[in-house]
Amino acid sequence: MTKTQDIKIEEFNYPLEDNRIAKFPLEQRDHSKLLIYDKGNIKESIFLSIADYIPADSLMIFNNTKVIQARLHFNKATGAKIEVFCLEPISPNDYNLSFQSNKGCTWLCMIGNLKKWKDGKLEKNITVKGDTLTLYAERLETKGNTHYVHFSWEDENINFADILEAIGELPIPPYLNRETQESDKQTYQTVYSKIKGSVAAPTAGLHFTKNVFNTLKNKNVDCEELTLHVGAGTFQPVKSEKIADHTMHTEFISVNKALIKKIISNTGKLIAVGTTSVRTLESLYYIGEKLESNNDIDTEHLKVFQWQPYEKEYTLPTKKALQNIVDYLDMHSLDKLVTSTQIMIAPGYTYRIVEGIVTNFHQPQSTLLLLVSSFVKGEWKKIYKYALENNFRFLSYGDSSLLLP
Repeated sequence: MTKTQDIKIEEFNYPLEDNRIAKFPLEQRDHSKLLIYDKGNIKESIFLSIADYIPADSLMIFNNTKVIQARLHFNKATGAKIEVFCLEPISPNDYNLSFQSNKGCTWLCMIGNLKKWKDGKLEKNITVKGDTLTLYAERLETKGNTHYVHFSWEDENINFADILEAIGELPIPPYLNRETQESDKQTYQTVYSKIKGSVAAPTAGLHFTKNVFNTLKNKNVDCEELTLHVGAGTFQPVKSEKIADHTMHTEFISVNKALIKKIISNTGKLIAVGTTSVRTLESLYYIGEKLESNNDIDTEHLKVFQWQPYEKEYTLPTKKALQNIVDYLDMHSLDKLVTSTQIMIAPGYTYRIVEGIVTNFHQPQSTLLLLVSSFVKGEWKKIYKYALENNFRFLSYGDSSLLLP
């Protein structure tokens, strides 16, 4: 069997024509098509009926992150247009504190038309909550293909969240090949989004509605939430020949202690809604494994690194790993685990927590397709062949699948 790091990404290619990519969602979210992969068998339904295929007493876990209006547009005096795409906060490095900043903050950003911004501050006259002010952007140090950008303004009654809400643009996926529309502000958010911080939606959740949640409740399916702020890296295809040479993006995660306890005591199937929930949940095992040998680590050092799952043979029982996290939180009087993950889930990975996945159909040669393949033990081609032959809509605004290996 091929070592995970030696997997060639060309083996995860398939023909995806532009007309198969859903440019807009259906008018009724829960009327999208649903592919059910259950123990190797494939059938289809509509998403509104997903409760019919979820085992009773299951625990479903959702990512409650909210997409921010992260794109800011500036015009230089020369007429050049500069786009500043906010990725994650640097100073303060806490999302909430950065959003609440009322004088200035620094973010890691991608910059469009960088060659036209050699130096100096960009400025933009804006109106926020009826007040007129000037927003300044100053480029600081460079980090690979990203940059630290310091934003400042002179109005203590206005915070950075207010500014993004007033003038920011929602960053819809680049593969939609269209401009953001007003309707995207609603349709590109899950109905349960709460915690601001993502620059991309956890799109598996876009199909859920109040009606769907009612059907799950009637079947005694428990629904809980965690947070992973989706980064722009989720759209980056693997450009290296082998995945060993691809660097996974790091993403912020937050999981309540009460949820970890519930996972420990759960007796039904645990079903993750979206690959972001999968990445968060599976990261918990490796965090708990770190705590097995040292339960006095700073939370920043609990980060899960890209190849950590493949470094050795892990024998610690899953429930023991999760209990280690609960004990750690108790010891430090914390009610939630806040850290980050860079985990790479690809064929050869051993799932520790997740037993079912609700997910959309992903781009060719993407890390998300690698994750799906690892979960269905290589049968992704069978699933995607069915979807292509039966007119399923692909990617963020497309149709959905329920995977129960």
